[in-house]
Amino acid sequence: MYDLVIIGAGPCGLACGIEAQQAGLSFIILDKGSITESVRRYPLNMKFFSTSENISIGGIPFPSTEMRPSRTEALKYYRLVAEHYNLPLQLFTEVIHVEGENGSFTVQTTKGEIQTKKVVLSIGYYDVPKKIKIPGEELPHVSHYYDEPFRYAHQKVVVVGGANSAVETALDLYRNGVDVSVVHQFPSLDKTAKYWIVPDLQNRIKKGEVPALFEHKVVRIEENQIIVEDMNTGEEKEVLADFVFLMTGYRPDGDFLRKLGIELTGEALIPTMDPNTYESNVPGIFVCGSVVGGEETARVFIENGKLHGKKIIHHIQSQ
Repeated sequence: MYDLVIIGAGPCGLACGIEAQQAGLSFIILDKGSITESVRRYPLNMKFFSTSENISIGGIPFPSTEMRPSRTEALKYYRLVAEHYNLPLQLFTEVIHVEGENGSFTVQTTKGEIQTKKVVLSIGYYDVPKKIKIPGEELPHVSHYYDEPFRYAHQKVVVVGGANSAVETALDLYRNGVDVSVVHQFPSLDKTAKYWIVPDLQNRIKKGEVPALFEHKVVRIEENQIIVEDMNTGEEKEVLADFVFLMTGYRPDGDFLRKLGIELTGEALIPTMDPNTYESNVPGIFVCGSVVGGEETARVFIENGKLHGKKIIHHIQSQ
């Protein structure tokens, strides 16, 4: 019987584990992938919005060659932090369900059952892309994730979206010999995207180097093209596309949370919780990290999500 099971080995889950260890609690950290699996799945050339200092955890300095660390630097850093603290990790273990009550939960996984008094959900949102629910979305040349540009050189690629991931994807493709264009349903790129990359793409668009269709939505994807609709006139047009990246965002796993009894509020799927302790409406089950903000991904990120564990562990100790 563990004092605590932490589901999710991302930066915030690791930070919570460090707090639990320093409090003398018995615990284990589960993840259905690797350490910081979501970071591993980021684009290969991605750089963080935050500085290395702000996304460091456990009081361990995060060395970086530049002010904003790269994906590779982050992967190495978080692995070394987990090893430094010798955190108990059980990786590639998917949690199927959690049942029981406060003080006596059974965590059902693909590798057996685990007994625990408390549960922390640090599951993020990167695993569940927001589907736009159009014909052709599941075709093999369509993806909600971007990795690297070299496969797509000299191909026609359409990037759908206008926030961080879409802007970074379009720029990376453009600079690596890809014939890339952008489709976005709003009049301009997202103003909350990283301030140093938005002007870059805007300039590429102005020069005609990256064609863009604003106030257009994709209504159908076919083998070699997409069909878009002008949201002002209703007129449809064809855009050639060998590959399509639907960079339309991600959402928390609402089905899993509801199955555990956690109430989700509004279209943003924000879990019901005590803001002082991060305990959900299900006694003994806590939420930690970006899942706290639901689909409002600009609310919670590593910088502030890594602090949730301190409040959670303090509350558990006080009981």
